[in-house]
This record gives sequence, C-alpha cells and structure tokens, in this order.
Amino acid sequence: MSFKSSSILDTSAIVVVGDTEWTASYAAVLRAQSEATVHSVSTVSAAHQTLRRSGVDCIITDFSLPETTGLDLVREIRNTTTTLPIILGTADGSEEIASAAIEVGVTDYVAVTEVSKETLKAVKRRTEQALRDAQRLTTQRERARQFDAIFHDTRSATWVLDPDGMLTRVNRAAREAVDSNVEAVIGDPFWTLPWWHGDSQARADIRSLVDTARDGGFGNAVLIQDAVTGERVLELSVQPVTDEYGDLVSIIVDSVDSTDRVGLERELRQSEELHRVTLNNMTDTVLITDENGEYTYVCPNVHFIFGYTAEEIRELGTIETLLGANLFDREDLATEGALKNIETTATDKAGNEHTLLVNVREVAIQDGTLLYSCRDITKRKQREQALATLQETARDFLYAQTHQEIAQHVVDDTPDVLGLDASAVYRFDTDENQLRAAVHSPEMRDAHGPLVPVHADGRDLTSHSFVENEACFFENVHDADRLTDPATDLRSVAYIPLGSHGVFIAGSTDIGVFDDVTRELADLLAATAEAALDRVNRESRLREQDRELQRQNDQLTTLNQINKTIREIDQALVQSETREEIVHTVCDQLTDDGRFRFAWIGRLDGAKNEVTPEAWEGADLGYLDAQSFPVAPEGVEPAGRTATTGAVTLVSNVGANLRAAPWRKDAISCDLLSVLSVPLVYNDLSYGVLTVYADTPDAFDETVQTVLAELGETIAAAISACERKRALLTTSITRVEYAVTDRSFVLAQLANAAGCTITYEGGVQQTATGDYVFVSIEDAPLAAVVDAIGSRKVVTEIQRIHGSDSRGLLRLQLSAPFLATELADHGAVLQSATTSQSSTELVIDIPGSVDVRTVTQFIRERFGDVELVSKQTREQASEHGFYTSVLDRLTDRQLEVLETAYYSGYFESPRKATGEAVSDSLDISPQAFYQHIRTAQRKLFVALIDDHTSVATRPAE
Repeated sequence: MSFKSSSILDTSAIVVVGDTEWTASYAAVLRAQSEATVHSVSTVSAAHQTLRRSGVDCIITDFSLPETTGLDLVREIRNTTTTLPIILGTADGSEEIASAAIEVGVTDYVAVTEVSKETLKAVKRRTEQALRDAQRLTTQRERARQFDAIFHDTRSATWVLDPDGMLTRVNRAAREAVDSNVEAVIGDPFWTLPWWHGDSQARADIRSLVDTARDGGFGNAVLIQDAVTGERVLELSVQPVTDEYGDLVSIIVDSVDSTDRVGLERELRQSEELHRVTLNNMTDTVLITDENGEYTYVCPNVHFIFGYTAEEIRELGTIETLLGANLFDREDLATEGALKNIETTATDKAGNEHTLLVNVREVAIQDGTLLYSCRDITKRKQREQALATLQETARDFLYAQTHQEIAQHVVDDTPDVLGLDASAVYRFDTDENQLRAAVHSPEMRDAHGPLVPVHADGRDLTSHSFVENEACFFENVHDADRLTDPATDLRSVAYIPLGSHGVFIAGSTDIGVFDDVTRELADLLAATAEAALDRVNRESRLREQDRELQRQNDQLTTLNQINKTIREIDQALVQSETREEIVHTVCDQLTDDGRFRFAWIGRLDGAKNEVTPEAWEGADLGYLDAQSFPVAPEGVEPAGRTATTGAVTLVSNVGANLRAAPWRKDAISCDLLSVLSVPLVYNDLSYGVLTVYADTPDAFDETVQTVLAELGETIAAAISACERKRALLTTSITRVEYAVTDRSFVLAQLANAAGCTITYEGGVQQTATGDYVFVSIEDAPLAAVVDAIGSRKVVTEIQRIHGSDSRGLLRLQLSAPFLATELADHGAVLQSATTSQSSTELVIDIPGSVDVRTVTQFIRERFGDVELVSKQTREQASEHGFYTSVLDRLTDRQLEVLETAYYSGYFESPRKATGEAVSDSLDISPQAFYQHIRTAQRKLFVALIDDHTSVATRPAE
C-alpha cells in the first residue's frame, strides 16, 4: 500500500498545458502523488476556458503549443493577473527562451532535458515552491492592507515606531492632538515627543512600554497628564510587529482617551454610595475580596461582562475561579500599592471567552482588602486584529490589476476582518443595467442559494443599496420590506455600496451579529475596496488612452505613407499627357517599394459586359491572365462589382469565404489577401475601375479606403482633362446629328413653357453658381418669353441682349450643368442645339480620339428617346495654341463683354445692336463697354500678329 504525502499540492488546482511527453508524465505524477486537482489541456483556448470555469492555483505549460507558444499564453494571463504562479518548461531549452520567459513574467522556468523520475520530481518540487511563494505573497499583501486601514482610523491616535523606538509614522488623530510640527520630530525617540508635555514620569512609563515591545511583548499603560482644561488620562497599548522570520520590524502604539472613566473611579473612592450607583451604570466590573479571594463586594453590573448575577458570581467560589490563578504578584502589589492594566482572559456564563484589562489595588472597605477593576477589551482586541488584517487587505489592493481580483480579495478577507463567512460582491453591468454576482463565498451560496442577477431598479435590498448609495445593516433581514427571497437562511446581513462599481454583501445565519465595531470594519473594508476599484478604473482608462494613442500613431503613420504615395501620384499625373501615361503611372506608383502587392486599371467593355485590363503593375503572378472580370453586383471579382454599382468594393479577407467565388482561390494562390476596388468617376462619367491588392488581410482601413476613393476621382479628372485636350488638338472629327423627342432637355422645357423655338448660340461659361449660355428666341416676343421662363427653377438669371416682336437673344444662367459642359467631359463639342415645342436637334463634333459609341450611349442615357440622324467624318485645322493664347490674355469680364457683343450682332454690318444697347444689357456704362471691347480686340490682334508664327502672304495683283 502506498501513501500520498501531504503538501501544499493537495489543496491546489493545477492546469498542465501541452501535448508533449513530459507534460503528460508530469500530470500523471501529480495525480498519483498528491491530492491536487489536475486539469490537462493541450491548447491555449482550452487553458483559458479552464481558468474561467474553475479556480486555478498554478499553471504548468510547455513552450511549444499548437499554433502558438507558452510565452503567448503567459502574456495573455498576465494581462489579467500578476499573482497566479506560472511555470514554463521546454525540452528544447535555451538562454534566449529563458530570457523571453522571464521578460513576460513566468514564475519559474524549467529545462526538461529528459523525461525521468528525477526531472519530474524536480518539476514537482519547483511547483510546490511556486505555490508557497504565491501563498506567502498573498499573506503579506493582506497584512499590509489591514495595517493601512487601522492606521487611518480617525478615532484613536496611532504611532508607528522603528525597532529602536524612533517615530516613523503618525496618523491624523495623533497629529490633531498637538500643535507642534509633527514632521520635525519624525525620527525622534517616542518617549521624547511633544505629546507627553515634558512629564518625566510619563516619558519613563512610555519608554518602559516601548522596551516591552522591543522584547517581543504586548503592553499597556495609563498616563495622567495635566492639561489647561483639566487632567487627561490616556490608555496606551503597544504591540510588536515581526516579519516571517520572527524579527522585529516595527512597533505600533495605540492611544485611547480614558479621562471620563478615570474620573468616575476617583469619585467612587470619594463616596462609596456614589460609587455603587455609578457602578450600576458602568460596563466595567468592580470586585472586592479579602486576602483569601473570597468576595466581600460584587458590583451589580457584573453581568455586563460575565453574564452571571452577583449571587452566581459568589457561588462560583474565589476570584481565582473567575480570573484565573497567579493573576499578579502579591509582593509587587504590596510594593506598588496598585497594579494596572493586567491583561487576562475569562469565560462568561455562555462559554464565550473575553479579554480583560484588570487593575488591582489595596483597599480597606467592608472587610475587603483587594479591589479588582475589570474592563472588557475583547472588542478592542478583535478590532485590532481585524484592522491588522484589513491593513494587509488594503495593501494587497495596491497590487490588484482587475476588478475581479479585488472582488475576490474582499470575499476572501471577509472572515478575518468581519468574522463572517457568507459574503459576495455584486458588480454593476452598465450595458444590461443589472447587478451580477462577480464573486461569492461557498457559505453564501449554501445559506442563500444561487445568486441571480438583480435589475438596478431599487426594488430589492441589493439594488436599493446601490441606487440610493446607502449602507444597510439588518439584525434579521426577514424583517426587511424589500426582501425578495424569503427562503434564504441568512439572518444578519449587511448591504454596502461600492460607489458606482456594485455592492458588497456580508452576513450570517445568526441574528444580531452586527455591533458597532463590525459595522465600522465593514464600512472600512467596503471603502477600501471602492478606492481600489476606482484606481483600477483610472489605470484602465490610462491604458486605453495609451492604446488609443498608439492606434492613432499607427493610423497617422499609415496616413503619412499613403499621402506620400498620393502626392507622388498627383505630381506624376500633372506631367502625364495621355490616358495611357496616367493609368500606367498610377499602377506603378501604388506598387512602388512594396506599398501594395498588385494594382491594375480596367475599362468597361459594354459589348462584352466586362472590365478589360489596360494597365497593371506589381507581382506578376498571372492573376489577370487567369481571370475574367464580368460586370455583376454579386459573386464576381471586386472590379466587376465596382463597375456595376459605381461604389467602392472592399474584401478585407479573401480567404475568409474561400468557396464563395472562384476568383478567391486564384487570388490566394498569388498571395493577394485583401482587395479594394474604386470607381474612376468624374462629373458622373465613368473612366474605368482601379483595383488594388495587398498581401495581408485587413490592409485597407477606413483611412486608406477614403484616400484611395479620392484618388479614383483625381485619376478620373486627369483622364477627363487629357481627353478634352486631345479633342482640342485632333484634326479629325466626326459630326453627329441626333433628333431628340425627350422633353427633359432644359431648352425643350423652356421652349414648351414659352411656346417658341430656342437655339443654343454658344458662349458657355462655368461658374460656382451655374452655367451661362447664349440662346436665340424665334416665333415669340422676347418679353413674353422672359415672363414665361422667368419662374422656372432651372433658370436662375435672365439677361436680355436684344429682341423684337418675333425674335431675340438672351443670356441665361442655368442652375444645373448644361449639356455642352457634360459633352466636354467626354471630349465632345456641342456645335448647335435647336429645340421647338415638338423636338430637339443636336449637332455634336466628336474628335477622332473619342469613341462615337461612348457619346451616343451618353446621349441615349441622358435622353430616353433619341434617333441618330446623320454621321460624317471631316478634317479641321487645329488652332488650339492660338485659341489658348487668346483666352489666357482675356479676363473673365472681358470675355463676357466680347461674347455678349458678338452674339448681339455688334460686329455684323450693319450692326444689329449698338454699343449702348449692349452696355445696357450688361448693366455697364458705354465707356466701360468700349474700353473692354478695345482691350479684347488689342489682345486678339497681339495673339494673331505678334504670336502667330505662320504668316499667310497674298500674291501681288
């Protein structure tokens, strides 16, 4: 028969992570040689599930784990707790792994060179050591928190001394007791401090008290001080504080003002009758005996401490039966006359033990020779011990990193601080507006049953305490109005809010357990926990701010990189002369220096209903050769979807839905793992699709999407400008005439409204407020036409140039873009547009560089009912340079005056309009009109004569 040795492992829950030989062997050893609860898992996710599902005391993990390493597991756990022991082992140990393990925060590192009994025994020994170290660290933190809570008690003065009796710390109550500068006496001997008013006897008593503590003993002393307002009596208690090795590390001195009680004792000595009356109302017990210990007097209030009546006390026998033998030395009493603050223990009638401070003095009263004054300091002792525990708890909170860890400490420390085993911490869930039990003791569940979530509506005791921010103590909770679970076995229960974090609940199955000390300690424990939770919140916000700053920095870096790329592309576009240069430049810049893995630009082929690649750069992996790019809203390559919808198409992770479309498999084989396709659209005209690929998932964040979408507009604008320029420079044009019956054309709307024929004469000017055009009116008086079309929303301004009873000329400002500007974006020129009340005739010149089908498709999309009447090809002289030089010299106002004069017939012979008539239509003076005309004519002649290098000579006649 074999026996398992008892060790710290027997009460521990251990998780062994890994699927190696040594982890399996070690888990088997733990199960065979200890009572430990052993969980064997092989993956990180399984380890996290075990941590969440049950309490774990230690983790043993192998370095090599499926899809990750033990270091990653350690990092994730350390984000939640820094106290859980973690041991990392590996069969392939190295200094690099050991250094990395220490850096991420492992408790111990083991190099498992071979799987042997000695190796597994060493791992077991180091596991036990890690558990002991963690247990010791927890104990140290608890003690530190308890001390801080005791020290900050405002109702008693407390001093902390070093082992030599020198002052190191003073609490607020002690500071307020003197007018001196306390900071100036830090480091001075305790018996020389200003609290003792220069009383040499008091200083001697205090020094003796300190010496007692230095020798490892607990001591008490009573000091009588002369004050301005009368005599003050202080009761001092001293206790040594030792470390884990038993060495003295500090001395704690506590003071209680006993002036009132001492005054009563003095009055008692002055009048025995008054003394008896007073004793009836005191909690201290006074006993008088003869030399043999037989009672000669028992005060009536003896039941306050001992629970017996005076008669029952006498029946017990001598005082030794009550207070114990050898309470004091008779010779010392004879020498001193009185012995003070003798600490002893006594058992009351109910069997409860009390700690007493006994004063003994010699008297001669009614055959009695010894007077005993007994004070019950049981509560004070309990309070001191509880405050010591609470100090350690408060200190441990300083190291807690999560709300859950703090809640666990509160529940774990409640028995030591309050003497109550049933406790729980409810945390407030802001999303659900509910209070949920984060941690609870087994005793709480046994006494109360399952702790269900509570709606924060103030209707039950838990939510009422939270909503009203009110601490509630019940001697018997079954008497409470808001008790929602009458089946609970709890009786005495405290509900204490933890600020905005939740509620602390502590209770007992007994009735009436809350005295003043317990209530005070419960409030202190809750306040300390609330402060710790606030600290964790602040630190969490700071960490979140740091992460947000890092994220913003990363975004800024990405934005700077993409902006740099866009600037380079913009500079290249300015220098590009043709569409071919533009598309190749864009693809080259986007893939330069590995910015993106692949980029291509394609045109929409209407006949085939697909996107045809025309330029590409980047990884030449044959992706375009293996694909077709049909135009469809779903199930096709992103370029085809963008060509259909005219919107940006994003595929963040190509492999996330690999079987959704065939193109994904080809893309992954080329390491194209994320895709962004943007339309090339300018002025509602499509110039193709730009598609960019990256070799990582999620490469296109919101910022990159926005920038590339704007780049698509820039590319389209550049292509549009090139096509316009090309249209102006080409010498071959196709003149196409269309018959349009659709009445949505703006001139058709105006012709119908006025009942006339309207002809576009030219002079289109684009401004921020609309397009200006000249139109001629026939078959209607000009005034009637102006009245008829003046109320139309499409016309924002009408300017009369000249007119008669049946015809005239107007300059209109249109709110929507005019057809001539839209055709110009396609590289075509509107030569004329004549519309009557029944139809419209359009004559359009299309340069040889522009596909006639594109313009025809645009006209048919623009107007539903269109008929192609004629199409003829012709050659024209290119005078773009001369035309540009003239326009460059004219101001907008000079061009407006020149065009108005021209369309008014000012330059015809005979003139159809005088200079005065034209100036009136322009709302300028005749002098200003003539000055603009002369300036425009001079600039025209300069361009014609000085700049035009081709000179035509006429033959002599």
